[in-house]
Amino acid sequence: MENQEFATFRKRLGKTQKQLAQLLGTSVKAVHSYEQGWRSIPQHVERQLLFLVTRKSGMQKELQPCWEVMNCPPEQVEDCPAWEFQVGTLCWFINGTICNGYVHSDWKEKMKVCRTCRMLISML
Repeated sequence: MENQEFATFRKRLGKTQKQLAQLLGTSVKAVHSYEQGWRSIPQHVERQLLFLVTRKSGMQKELQPCWEVMNCPPEQVEDCPAWEFQVGTLCWFINGTICNGYVHSDWKEKMKVCRTCRMLISML
């Protein structure tokens, strides 16, 4: 996540830097540094911020589960944590999901795929 996107999401949430810092469990100085580009945004902060933004949008209520939207094969669906925990609109949030036929090695690799996926895009 880039610093401009971080700042845009904070504003979409209608939060001050102090309020967002409290939500993220970090300092105001850290939030300021993320927005200025002085510090890289840690994966756990990016994940939490995306979660908050998608919940605020309310779109998750209108969406089908990812395995239906993406037409995943049944054997793949049954092995996927998104299906196991019945979080088909939070597939992007759950590590270990089977997207594009395989499990991604880490959050950064996963987010490259998720940032282009209509499941996440439709909620942002």
